Amino acid sequence: MYHILIVEDEYKIARFVALELEHEGYRTTVISDGRQALDAALNEDFDLIVLDVMLPSLNGIEVLRRLRQVKDTPVIILTARDQIVDKVAGLDIGANDYMTKPFAIEELLARIRANLKKKTFLHEIGKLKIDENSHIASYDGNELDLTKKEFDLLVYLIKNRNKVISREQALDAVWGYDFIGNTNVVDVYIRYLRSKIDDVYGIKLIETVRGFGYVIR
Repeated sequence: MYHILIVEDEYKIARFVALELEHEGYRTTVISDGRQALDAALNEDFDLIVLDVMLPSLNGIEVLRRLRQVKDTPVIILTARDQIVDKVAGLDIGANDYMTKPFAIEELLARIRANLKKKTFLHEIGKLKIDENSHIASYDGNELDLTKKEFDLLVYLIKNRNKVISREQALDAVWGYDFIGNTNVVDVYIRYLRSKIDDVYGIKLIETVRGFGYVIR
């Protein structure tokens, strides 16, 4: 299920867009503050961001600028009809698309679908290759025999490469917020991955950062 971040400080618009997206089968998170949105975008794994420009504490253009220093999450900018400068600025610093207010929800849904199709689903680190579309992971040309949860955890770590992921973050992203159990399950699945990759190929792909969590560099 695609997870979309909606950054919009007008409650009625944000609620309307969220309901329409959820009706289409997307998972949504709504944030109305620029700084909070940037923190969430940097620390969580969203598939796409719908980003308003006029926001409290940090405007959407600055949110996008800072995000692009770290991540390439697809972003659709929302601007007022007469804010041409925002469209240009947004596209120049890495927006994937833009919409002008007021907008038709059908067009926004179409643009979301189009941008999600463009999203990169192939990840490579050295000899490790992961294709999210075919759900295949391989090392040095040899396909890895991974369960769905092992595959999802590996993808999450790779999407957040060079960033230390806590057990709680991995649990929320891979098992979901409604998972009943403790964070030890993450340690168990890290061991599974290491036994199938690190131990077999004599590498150290997944590092433990004591007291914090795990990271792939």
